[in-house]
Amino acid sequence: MNTEMTSTDQPELAESRKPREASDGARALSDGDYACERAAALELQRNLLPRRLRGGIAVEAASRYLPADTEAGVGGDWFDVIPLSGARVALVVGDVVGHGIDAAATMGRLRTAVRTLADLDLPPDELLRHLDDSVRRLIDEDGDTPEQAPVMGATCLYAVYDPITRHCTMAQAGHLPPAIIDPHGHVTFPDLPTGAPLGLGLGLVPFEAVDVELPEGSLLALYTDGLVESRDEDIDDGIHRLVATLAHPDQSLEDLCSSAMESLPARAPSDDITLLLVRIRTLNASQIASWDLTTEPAVVRTARHLAARQLSEWGLEHLVSTTELVVSELVTNAIRHGAGPIRLRLIQHNVLTCEVFDSGICSPRVRHARIIDENGRGLYMVAQVSRRWGFRSATEGKLVWVEQDLASAPAHSHGLCPPQAADAHPARIA
Repeated sequence: MNTEMTSTDQPELAESRKPREASDGARALSDGDYACERAAALELQRNLLPRRLRGGIAVEAASRYLPADTEAGVGGDWFDVIPLSGARVALVVGDVVGHGIDAAATMGRLRTAVRTLADLDLPPDELLRHLDDSVRRLIDEDGDTPEQAPVMGATCLYAVYDPITRHCTMAQAGHLPPAIIDPHGHVTFPDLPTGAPLGLGLGLVPFEAVDVELPEGSLLALYTDGLVESRDEDIDDGIHRLVATLAHPDQSLEDLCSSAMESLPARAPSDDITLLLVRIRTLNASQIASWDLTTEPAVVRTARHLAARQLSEWGLEHLVSTTELVVSELVTNAIRHGAGPIRLRLIQHNVLTCEVFDSGICSPRVRHARIIDENGRGLYMVAQVSRRWGFRSATEGKLVWVEQDLASAPAHSHGLCPPQAADAHPARIA
């Protein structure tokens, strides 16, 4: 007679299986947890990275991002292209130390911080200094929260490109320098001070900016270390591979990005890989008009007439009224609260930009005038007729800028006084 025996008939067999079954169950649970966390981190990172790269008239841009394929999870790479005033653009790439959902969340916080600081029109070295302060505060805050994984620092490269001068000003915090590819395919790397990683330098090592004039039609490649360093390749070999790939500037940016990814070692990446590739553009001289002005009060009328004539040449007669108001207020403020020399510049690109430079250091601000006040409404009116406005530090002074949409309506439709009346009561700034 055949008798079928079960594990319950053999207690020692049942007991021997328990550790193995427990181990298999723990492994399955661990694999499931890893898959869930990786999926969550990837989804978070996709939502935090830019969906479109808006280079405006300054650059054409393309990018690639490849997440790490390790048990530690995806990393904290990020990149961005941020439109700035005066047709300029900021280019950003960074890498948060660590992997997993915490690194992805920290990346999102830093990307938001960079965009906020960029809106203040800070120079690259000053922006990194403020960002370093922010990261050190995050480290301190997370250290006080036991359930929160601490921020371990980050690296970052921040560059500002001006399509009028073709100058690119850049600074880095513990990051790799960008590659510059001229129209002939010659690849160089600027001599850029490395700087301390964000959050790890205690604020003792200043960040330094370098200004580079780029040949017309050049390419800039910003990347993270995962692109040039791996378990199978040291960084020198990775740099040589990248140089060979990028030395074909006649190809499209998308094709170059694809070639860079295809040139990677076959093994799955142990770190995130990010590449931001841009082709610079140059603003045509016919899109720019500038004039040097005296500090005599009568120059306000002259500046207004110069601006109106230029807008007529550009076919922007519908913006004459608002632009005359803007020019009147900005030039008047420069005369009263700034110092000579004064320079007026108009830029026609995706928007109409009006800039007034003076040698003063006082920062303009909108005043909320009372009904009985005769003055103090100038910048308020400028804000009402403009798309946005602001100011930034310039060599030996400051620059106040105002942007208008090219299809904007004239000032009268906003219920504002014409510029002649504005001259009678010029704006005051504190």
